[in-house]
Amino acid sequence: MFQWLRSLIFTVQMYLMMAVIGIGMLPLALWKQKYVYLTVHTYCRWVMWTAGWMVGLKTEFRGKPPTEEALVAAKHQSFLDVLMIASQIPQPKYIMKSSLKHVPVLGWFGKLTGSVPVERGKRAEAIKQMMDGVKSGKVPGGQLVIYPQGTRVAPGDHKPYKVGSAVLYTELGQRCYPVACNVGVFWPRYGILKKPGTAVIEFLDPIEQGLEKNAFMSHLEDVVETRSKELMRDAGFKFD
Repeated sequence: MFQWLRSLIFTVQMYLMMAVIGIGMLPLALWKQKYVYLTVHTYCRWVMWTAGWMVGLKTEFRGKPPTEEALVAAKHQSFLDVLMIASQIPQPKYIMKSSLKHVPVLGWFGKLTGSVPVERGKRAEAIKQMMDGVKSGKVPGGQLVIYPQGTRVAPGDHKPYKVGSAVLYTELGQRCYPVACNVGVFWPRYGILKKPGTAVIEFLDPIEQGLEKNAFMSHLEDVVETRSKELMRDAGFKFD
């Protein structure tokens, strides 16, 4: 019960500070692009810092994140991995659910970073939306983060990898950085409770250009799932 109460207080302040930091920094962000990323990085680091002392959830980063324009294909287990990845790359932008563009602060900064909203459940349309949004030239450059499974996936569950990441890899002509994590062991998809421990994300070796789509998809799923399972086991998660 005590940990749940700590988690509740942490969660309330996390969303309150999203409004405080986002609205407070918005005039600067609208003035210069560099302040967009400063705002994003400031908020992400605030959440990680408060998670450490409020609920006992530390964060750890492994591997080398991209600094050039690149595709980042990541394991997605909770809101925390979104923040952790964004804190480590200089110009983060996301393939995100279309509904999020209407959310105050989150939607505003999604637009300012050049994040691409797509509709779920409409694969052909979603792929076209992704490519139109990314290649339009109307969005700033940077590191484009996509979740190949299309949604948050709890530890121990499996969802297929979708073709969107392969299309972006092929069409953009950029290297792809796979990212593994164990975040969901401590910060679940739903609910208030956050568990103490060390949440890890790991940037894996980049996948260079030149693979055909099926080979890329197979390699991406293999490296991300294998390493994520290792990180989750190290964190004490037991697979059935």
